[in-house]
Amino acid sequence: MTTANPAAAGGGVTPQSPVAGHPEINWTMLLLGFAGMVVGQFMAILDIQIVAASLPQIQAGVGASADEISWIQTAYLIPEVVMIPLSGFLSRLWGTQKLFLASCAGFVLMSIATGLSTSIDMMILFRAIQGFVGGAMIPTVFAVAFTAFPPDKRVTASVVMGLIVTLAPTVGPTLGGHLTEWLSWRWLFFINVAPGLLVLFLVGRYGNFDKGDPSLAKGFDWWGLGFMAVFLMSMQYVLEEGARNDWFDDTSILLLAVVAAVAGPVFVWRSLTYRQPIVELRAFTNRNFLVGFIMTFTVGFALFGGTFLLPLFLGRVRDYSSAEVGTTMVVSGLAMFATAPFAGRLVRKMDARILMFGGFMMCAWGMWEARLVTDEWGFWQFASVQAFRGVGVMLAMIASQQVTMATLPPHMVKNASGLVNLSRNVGGAFGLAILNTGLTTNTAVHIGELTSGITQGDQAMRHMMAGMAQRFAGTIDPAASAMKAVYGILQKQATTMAFGDAFALLGIMCAGAAFVTLLAQPVKAQPGAPPSDAH
Repeated sequence: MTTANPAAAGGGVTPQSPVAGHPEINWTMLLLGFAGMVVGQFMAILDIQIVAASLPQIQAGVGASADEISWIQTAYLIPEVVMIPLSGFLSRLWGTQKLFLASCAGFVLMSIATGLSTSIDMMILFRAIQGFVGGAMIPTVFAVAFTAFPPDKRVTASVVMGLIVTLAPTVGPTLGGHLTEWLSWRWLFFINVAPGLLVLFLVGRYGNFDKGDPSLAKGFDWWGLGFMAVFLMSMQYVLEEGARNDWFDDTSILLLAVVAAVAGPVFVWRSLTYRQPIVELRAFTNRNFLVGFIMTFTVGFALFGGTFLLPLFLGRVRDYSSAEVGTTMVVSGLAMFATAPFAGRLVRKMDARILMFGGFMMCAWGMWEARLVTDEWGFWQFASVQAFRGVGVMLAMIASQQVTMATLPPHMVKNASGLVNLSRNVGGAFGLAILNTGLTTNTAVHIGELTSGITQGDQAMRHMMAGMAQRFAGTIDPAASAMKAVYGILQKQATTMAFGDAFALLGIMCAGAAFVTLLAQPVKAQPGAPPSDAH
């Protein structure tokens, strides 16, 4: 393997290096190193959702309250959003390989510590550190795909990343549920050890993609880091906990919303004026990057929103077990797998804007179809919904990666990859916050509509109440039991209607995003442009 010229700017990969897209490229080392990074990225994204189906078992295992157990997910996500944009700077400072190895080693150690936790406080602490250190494994893979691979191979790398980003949160709850059933909830975290060791070996042996630039440590922007951390962590907390705590009726939510509103603009000002900012925001002057950033935000909304709504509906309305939910949701994963190879070929031959438009419209159609959901819907009724969503999200994801990153100069790629991944995570957080609030609000609205339509003289209702009272004749108060049962039926119907509203909202969001894609400029292939390190 040829060594990169240390005299190159920032110590990056030069056109003479084996990862420059020329005949002397060492494909074995490049592919094995990239494969190790992809496995690490999959672990980091998977761990966001892997605990979703097993929270009751974790709660019983560590003796947590219902309010405390929700922090198992929140504690992972809040610090992670800080590391994702920070990783671009750290990658330029230390080099991609060193950053990734440190991130993976810390992630594995914190996975073991989380699995061994005996109290909720220990678990939240280790889970927060796990999210922070693991966050660096997500955007660095994107940067390598667009700097280490030659231009004609970047689409293939994008397809692989698209599969990881879309499938990991989709299979997370299902895998977690099965692991808890077969072994115990502690294996939700111990499962990271074996693949983590594989990642450390592959990246440590084959992942020498670039060199760091230690001079960047001089004049490190601690104020910028502080404002960024306060802004992102406050915003993430508000989005994660707002719906659960009645939003601004809760003092802590209101306070942190104000903090985020103040810290955000200050961070942007600092990034634009400081000579060596933590996050380089000049990428937003690139029109395609700006459009792609919005598209990725919407992909996060649709991806995490759909992954959130369907299992919740199947569990809350249909009373499905984790295994039944996993079986129903497998269609989405299969659709993504089947679409990925074709998406890679299409993005090479077609205007990426057309693919983004088509992908978002397919996703919109699938979500809009689900607005007619009833409390009888199961596997077959959701099959076409998931198929359209799976195909659409995959097409939109891969095409948006090309539009977003392809026209950026190489020295902006590392920072830009952090911003893109941040937009997807924040889009997902916004989506879950809006959908959670909508479900609660619309369920109350629909229950009000249903009950207001029932009058004292409603013969059908009187017959139903009489039949219910007869069924509960053996209870202490048959009339009260009948009333409770009827209210349960109305509540179930109202909840189902609220889910229909939520699916419709996702459909409208995706359709709106489809038309925003038309604002992007055509992406021109640059077959002769060798990739270089993003310094």
